[in-house]
Amino acid sequence: MLKSELTLKQQIFKRSMKLMGNQFEISIVAEEDDFAQQKINEAVAEISRIEQLLTTFKPNSQTNQINENAGIIPVKVDLEVFQLIQRATRISEISQGAFDITYGSLDKRFWNFDTHMDSLPNPEDAKKAVALINYKNVILDASAQTVFLKEKGMRIGFGGIGKGYAADRARKILQDAGVKNGIVNASGDLVTWGNQPNGKPWTVGIADPEHQLKAFSYLNISNMAIATSGSYEKYAIINGKKYSHTIDPHTGFPVGGIKSVSIICPQAELADALATPVMVMGVAVGLNLINQLKNVACIIIDDDHKLYTSKNININ
Repeated sequence: MLKSELTLKQQIFKRSMKLMGNQFEISIVAEEDDFAQQKINEAVAEISRIEQLLTTFKPNSQTNQINENAGIIPVKVDLEVFQLIQRATRISEISQGAFDITYGSLDKRFWNFDTHMDSLPNPEDAKKAVALINYKNVILDASAQTVFLKEKGMRIGFGGIGKGYAADRARKILQDAGVKNGIVNASGDLVTWGNQPNGKPWTVGIADPEHQLKAFSYLNISNMAIATSGSYEKYAIINGKKYSHTIDPHTGFPVGGIKSVSIICPQAELADALATPVMVMGVAVGLNLINQLKNVACIIIDDDHKLYTSKNININ
């Protein structure tokens, strides 16, 4: 038998599954199915472990322990949970509160974004609904490794950062296990490393908000992450006007003016966490923030379908 006949071809192995309430797809480049499935299992196990730490749906999760003790006592947490909350509060600081993990206190009945929603809430009711949202009331004690929510009724949630963190961790697990090329897609938050089997970079299409199945541009994103937040994903139409599911934590009302924000940077966690606050901040302020951050790029499409990009990116 010739040596060339023994050479196995590199190919993409994929698996999709629901984790953390989101659709995850893990794709890795490998030669053998057994190797690929074993490595994907390891990545899935890591994402499931993180879900147990961060979920608000299980009473014994560390997130729920923090929430249940709001206004009562600090809660000791694992170092990775403490550090994730630390990083989240830093993003709150640089975005002037446009990103805030204490959004968990917002009553889901207030903005339910379904076909039954036919009127706007009273502005005073809106302000009351977001009264407990304030990242400055998350008290972190690094020496004791504790988290304390100052006000009773406060709740934290990791919906704006958790799946990005999980995608980064899955990438690390796979890289450490010898997987040199792959993608972890956490419901549209992508992190990639290496290249495709043909040696070309991984590319991603930026969705056209008017035609979600059509891309208006493609970007090379090998060894990068990208996250997109869009008003086209979930919304309510009231009196002929579309209201995005993204709520401004300062006002309690949906944000307007932007159809989609895509953030490109080395970590899925950061991309995930920055996409929503840029929508909240608006085009000018959002671009100003991104332009001050190292190794972070941004693409914004406004309600008039106009394209804006940060200084360090070129769209063809």
